[in-house]
Amino acid sequence: MTPLEHKIDYAVIVSVRHANPNGDPLTGNRPREDYEGFGEISDVCIKRKIRNRFIDLGKPVFVQSDDKRSDSYGSLSERAGACEALKGIKDKDEYARIACSQWLDVRSFGQLFAFKSGKKGEGVSVGVRGPVSVHPAFSVSPVLTESIQITKSVNSEPGEKKSSDTMGMKHRVAFGLYVFYGSVNCQLAEKTGFTAEDAATLHEALKTLFENDASSARPEGSIEVCDVYWWQHASRTGQYSSAKVHRSLTIAPKVDIPRSYEDYSIAINPLEGLEPSHYHGL
Repeated sequence: MTPLEHKIDYAVIVSVRHANPNGDPLTGNRPREDYEGFGEISDVCIKRKIRNRFIDLGKPVFVQSDDKRSDSYGSLSERAGACEALKGIKDKDEYARIACSQWLDVRSFGQLFAFKSGKKGEGVSVGVRGPVSVHPAFSVSPVLTESIQITKSVNSEPGEKKSSDTMGMKHRVAFGLYVFYGSVNCQLAEKTGFTAEDAATLHEALKTLFENDASSARPEGSIEVCDVYWWQHASRTGQYSSAKVHRSLTIAPKVDIPRSYEDYSIAINPLEGLEPSHYHGL
């Protein structure tokens, strides 16, 4: 495997049309918004989708959701306990090293291993700090949330009085163009064993972030990755700060009420000696 010798920054532009990219349980599962009306997709949600793509790409993942499991373990402690290489390991540094070697998401995002063994005073508590950072995604313009009522027309249990007047609500974003940023730190990558091949897998996962992710809230084709900008620096520390690199991407609406990707102007302000590779998914 090839050690990661070049700092990486990235930006991902996502379009949402008549879908709920990330519901907020505190507001009845309405699409997340900040106080100014801009749409939001949490970093936790994005990492979940990246992990799902890792699984689809055949990579070992530690934090798996119940509806996307590649093994039979129903909890993190069961998955860690079933790893033969970790059994009997007491040294925290060695435990972290082995865990990073076993699972791609651990050496990417880090992980807290804090499990009880069932015996008083015994267990494991190991923290791993990962090199891959993921920002929350925010829409470029304020989003309009649509809400519709839905009707129940079947019985859930026998003996219920059949009725079609049980109402519920479904919420969706009419249209939104979201962008999120991230980076890969070489110093932390060295500690976790995150390699150049792992970075290539991450790049592929970002380009295909919403494949196999369809649901009633996110119909197939309603959310898509429009662009992925991938800056690979010339050194481990990078020629520029991540903040400056991320600011070099400018996105501005060309009309008062944008309704499509084409209603935005997207440009890269050149940074000397650092040009991104560009994936355009449309």
